[in-house]
Amino acid sequence: MDARDISLTAVFASLYTVINIVQTMLGGPITYGPVQLRIADCLIPLAAILGWPAVMGVTFGCFLGNAYYWLSPIDVMLGPVANFIAASSIYWLRKRQLLACVVGAFPVGVIVGGYLWLFFPPPEILGFMPVWAAMVVSITLSSLIVMAIIGYGLLVIFRQPGVIEPLKSRGLKAATRI
Repeated sequence: MDARDISLTAVFASLYTVINIVQTMLGGPITYGPVQLRIADCLIPLAAILGWPAVMGVTFGCFLGNAYYWLSPIDVMLGPVANFIAASSIYWLRKRQLLACVVGAFPVGVIVGGYLWLFFPPPEILGFMPVWAAMVVSITLSSLIVMAIIGYGLLVIFRQPGVIEPLKSRGLKAATRI
């Protein structure tokens, strides 16, 4: 990892953290709760073209955001693990980017939903299933919206030559042809 990679990691960690804090200040419980429509998670698919700096940035950013809005040590530790697995999966599946974004939503849904039911009741609409399963479904659906729709759209925009080429000409390492 060189200085540019470390800088990009810091940018992603900062963006992820700030987006979560601002979203929570403006939108309340949809950032941290039984329905986690975390807008910052749309940064996770960018690991497909920006690689390990993006993976590490969204992981560390999740750690910082979860530590700032302290729920429990479980959330502070397992939330970043979920982001790391999601971003790594997207990076490894980068040749099939839409599939990668869909697959990336599942670690977040399963891991975060797997413990979040201990702190919040799941949405009423999912009351026909066990509490833990309802939370896993809720978080997975939220993650699919943010990663496979918003994040994939951001990925498509970011891959455009008019967006990525000026950044690459300044030294950004990005895989535009996969």
